[in-house]
Amino acid sequence: MHHAQNLIAGRFVPAADGRVDDDLCPADGALLGTAPRSSRADAEAAVEAAREAFPSWEDTPAPLRGDILFRAARLLEARAEELARTLALEEGKVLADARGEVGKTLRYLVFAAGDARRLHGITAPSELPGTLAYTYWRPRGVVGLITPWNFPLCIPVWKLAPALVAGNTVVLKPAPETPLTADLVARIFVEAGLPPGVLNVVHGDADPAAALLDHPEVAAISFTGSTEVGRIVERRCAETHKAVQCELGGKNPILVLDDADVDLAARAAALGAFGSTGQRCTATSRAIVMEAVADAFVEGVSRLAAEVVAGHPLDPAAAMGPAVSLRQLEKVLSYRGVGDEEGARLAHGGDRMTEGALGAGFFPRPTVWDRVRADSRIAREEIFGPVLSVIRVSSVDEAVAAANAIEFGLTSSVFTRDLGRAFECVRRLDSGMTQVNAPTVGGEGHLPFGGVKATGTGPREMGPDAWKFYAEQKTVYVNHGGAARTSRIY
Repeated sequence: MHHAQNLIAGRFVPAADGRVDDDLCPADGALLGTAPRSSRADAEAAVEAAREAFPSWEDTPAPLRGDILFRAARLLEARAEELARTLALEEGKVLADARGEVGKTLRYLVFAAGDARRLHGITAPSELPGTLAYTYWRPRGVVGLITPWNFPLCIPVWKLAPALVAGNTVVLKPAPETPLTADLVARIFVEAGLPPGVLNVVHGDADPAAALLDHPEVAAISFTGSTEVGRIVERRCAETHKAVQCELGGKNPILVLDDADVDLAARAAALGAFGSTGQRCTATSRAIVMEAVADAFVEGVSRLAAEVVAGHPLDPAAAMGPAVSLRQLEKVLSYRGVGDEEGARLAHGGDRMTEGALGAGFFPRPTVWDRVRADSRIAREEIFGPVLSVIRVSSVDEAVAAANAIEFGLTSSVFTRDLGRAFECVRRLDSGMTQVNAPTVGGEGHLPFGGVKATGTGPREMGPDAWKFYAEQKTVYVNHGGAARTSRIY
């Protein structure tokens, strides 16, 4: 049993009014622990703690800030199995996937800690004699991080690390579905040596998040979640002149051209669609397949869907865990009726898995829809479950047009043996990332992550420039020539 607490001004404390929520395993309903049901007052106390801690943290030399992150990385590595088991139990992803998330988090944290020695500005020749021109970066101040449940370790850390390296103080509001993982993250960073108030964590649902959006002392918000909520975040930040970064929905296509290795494409689509129960923003949601290979592709991916072994996240035989909650399961299952109404052909799945012990959890069956219209709801709306819609096309132009005909643009993939066609698709696809002959899922910490259109607002996360969202560039002119600059003022 693990009882998470808020972290405010260096102390782990309950919600001010003492309210808590139970944290249940979505695979079997087991009680894992509790977490504070925080209010706006808790969030406001955390912002005040961050505000008070900011001047000292800003004055801490950046390489010393990086040293604390390196210590956090060593502690995270030492507690890797505990973290993996905790996030598997409360989020529902199988242990192998949870360990993968821990590994990715560790690799990025090490990379981001090194940014403490790479906060480079520029020097430039001035038009004015006797003048040195240069730029440097200043932290924004207090930043608010609002994170989702599907990657409860990786996403908080890939926001937290660059924010801290850049010299900001932080209030993290993690998802209410995965509080225990966030609590472990907070304890690791405190143990690594963060001064009190530099990192604050407030658990709960909408109230503390809204307080961060509204608070005048919060200079920037980084949010990952649904497009609907993201649009609210964008509007609220615009009204209060906060810098905003949003990573939102996805409806990611895999294009299978008529010269593709169909078996390889089917296996990639199955991994992308059914892995992590489809609960990834990078999940493969659409397969846009040229007619010549469509029958073989549908047969292959349907067979793989039927072979998926679902089970408890800690069961080593399980390849897919449950949906994170009953609400999420019901959302996924509701699209069965949508697909039927739209005239798509159900090739596999569409129902809830209730066999044996699965009946105690929230397990959607891996689902394949065939002959889906490109403009249908199941082809356009983010379902966030193990559901793949197959759209048949007759040409590369039609495939690219179908891929681009939605509001999202996170990631995409194209399968072909012709590199010329591959690079043509890379150029024309409206997505922030594209894979060639590989699944849509995945990404590396030293490369930018993010999308276009309704998928993202603000600069990319991860990669070498992630810290720049959390900083402001200042330009400086130093007149060292001794003469007053009176001859030119423009």
